Amino acid sequence: MRDDDDERLLSPGYRRTFIGMSFTVAVFNFADRSVLAVLAQPIKRDLHLTDFQLGILQGVAFAFLYAILGLPIGRLAERVSRVKIIATAITFWSLMTAACGLAGNFLHLLLCRVGVGMGEAGSQPATSSLVSDHFPRERRASAMSLIMLGTPAGTFLGAAVGGWVAAQWGWRAAFFALGVPGVIVGLIVLLVLREPRRGLADNAPREPMPIPDFGAFLRVVASKRGLLFVIAGGALAGFGMTAISQFLAVYLGRIYQLPVQQAGALYGTISAIALASGLLIGSFGTDWLSRRGDRRWPAWGSAIGLAVAPLLYWIAFNMHSILWGSVMLCLSGAALLVFYGPTMGMIQNLLEPRMRATGAALFAILYTIFGSGLGPVAVGWMSDHFAGSVFAGGNYLEQCHGGKAALAAAKSLADPCAVAATHGIKTALMAAVCVFFLASICFLIASITLREDFYVVGEERAPRAGG
Repeated sequence: MRDDDDERLLSPGYRRTFIGMSFTVAVFNFADRSVLAVLAQPIKRDLHLTDFQLGILQGVAFAFLYAILGLPIGRLAERVSRVKIIATAITFWSLMTAACGLAGNFLHLLLCRVGVGMGEAGSQPATSSLVSDHFPRERRASAMSLIMLGTPAGTFLGAAVGGWVAAQWGWRAAFFALGVPGVIVGLIVLLVLREPRRGLADNAPREPMPIPDFGAFLRVVASKRGLLFVIAGGALAGFGMTAISQFLAVYLGRIYQLPVQQAGALYGTISAIALASGLLIGSFGTDWLSRRGDRRWPAWGSAIGLAVAPLLYWIAFNMHSILWGSVMLCLSGAALLVFYGPTMGMIQNLLEPRMRATGAALFAILYTIFGSGLGPVAVGWMSDHFAGSVFAGGNYLEQCHGGKAALAAAKSLADPCAVAATHGIKTALMAAVCVFFLASICFLIASITLREDFYVVGEERAPRAGG
């Protein structure tokens, strides 16, 4: 059923090339996200923003069109070349990242971040679908974890390069430094990667199945309880994870009185260690346990990590030592990230080939709405609220607005603005991690029917196909 071209696309050499290029795309995806988190304080000071506005820039601004365009792009990826979609996406979001360096006010920066979200909406669904065509079911979570190692690498790159460039030439130059190389990567993707036929790794029939319409897709999702709760659990986990990610550099700077370059470097290091550890342990660990024991381990492993993570984060947020605080943040993040690789693998394994990009897009949309959209905004609002509740000098937003609290923190923790800002961000993050308990319960519920819900070749039914 496979010809020479199919065998080449399944060869170890091409698989390594595919993983390498997809990893590189993920690096720039997350570098472009993390750079704003690192530059949040100088941007806040220069553009006179509140924490709530920072939350909008890091949340709703990114998530708005990502959520709107994610599903149409996912549906498009069922029909056209996924490689071309990825190449176009990284080129566009990189150009919009560079454009952030030209922003003169909140509105300008908001529009640029919307553009970044538009571009990044095309990457993940197409990549996830390609993984399912290059790797068998028992290796998909592991393959996705290798690609998603671009997350810590990109986070570290964005934090380290963004912080260093900002310290030397200002925050505007940092956006240019990370945006321009991404355009080059987009061209390389187009030249190096090839489009496989759908269902290649599943050894599906060469004759293409009809593309299920969206109604058929929704009926399949609704009929598989395991899939529903995997998506719900991942989306809830995204709320806390993105909220922490986008405000961790701000937290480190305020709590430990670090300048932007040092806060950015520490943020990047913590994120890289936590993300890499969690992705590898969660993906390779649950794949290994599934092959040797019960196929429900991806759901069980996710549930365990999410249940442990809040407890570790509460300890981390109450550490006064920068060393032990950083160690605990690494452990907390690693426990949290156990869920991500197995979640991406389960979504692909629960759907037939012509629904996988749409499934990945649906997850990405919900993950983005609850995570990138609501998470940072909620933490930003809570930070301002909790800061105002302890501020001794009157109206917190009026007297400490526009980065004055951050400036005061660099001078003395006795300043009322600094004390309030520190309390606000710490309390907000401690509240945000509680959502991981709910996410853990969702994965436990998903495990009940997971084995019965897995896709096997030949289970497609004609009534599910549409125009």
